[in-house]
Amino acid sequence: MLLLKEKKELKRQWPENRTLNIVCHGHSVPSGYFATPFVDTVHAYPHLLHKEVKAQYPYAVLNVIVTGIGGETSLAGRSRFRDQVLGHRPDVVTIDYGLNDRGIGLDAAADSWKAMIEASLEQGTKVILLTPTWDRSYGTGNEAWHSLLEHAGQIRQLAEEYKVGLCDSFAAFQTYIDGGGELEDLLSYVNHPNEQGHRLVAGELAKFLL
Repeated sequence: MLLLKEKKELKRQWPENRTLNIVCHGHSVPSGYFATPFVDTVHAYPHLLHKEVKAQYPYAVLNVIVTGIGGETSLAGRSRFRDQVLGHRPDVVTIDYGLNDRGIGLDAAADSWKAMIEASLEQGTKVILLTPTWDRSYGTGNEAWHSLLEHAGQIRQLAEEYKVGLCDSFAAFQTYIDGGGELEDLLSYVNHPNEQGHRLVAGELAKFLL
């Protein structure tokens, strides 16, 4: 999914331009939690995305709004979606709950993601789904890692089903590891990326607008 209309708007200069809103919805990762309880907003992917896009479009008026809550699942995110997310009248919404949704299971997660996707499309808002970033269950072969794989697969299926954008953070981490990198290069905590991990995600998201 290319954001052609949004890219066109970002290129406009005053007085023909307008404000574009991107809302990043999800759990602790878009919220900027690094080593809990430390929150490093300016090195989390929403802020990095904002900087990267603005570097390309110096005349744009762009808001990147974060509606994430640490520890939240998509079940809770769904309950506040219309008011706290769509209430910002976003041009684009990103959804990132894969890490925490292991706690509610695939079926409940699918229902919640579908509700948020459908509400966004109903309002004419573009949607980008994010697969989860990695945590230290990688390499263990345990249930937590198996579940993360399943949720990443389900998110990809939802993006295909609804024909919305997919930011495959999971694949970006995989590519880094396959290239000889270490997972510890990308993590600040057991389940939170550091700045380098966030940069991988921001780079994938920026592709939709650059």
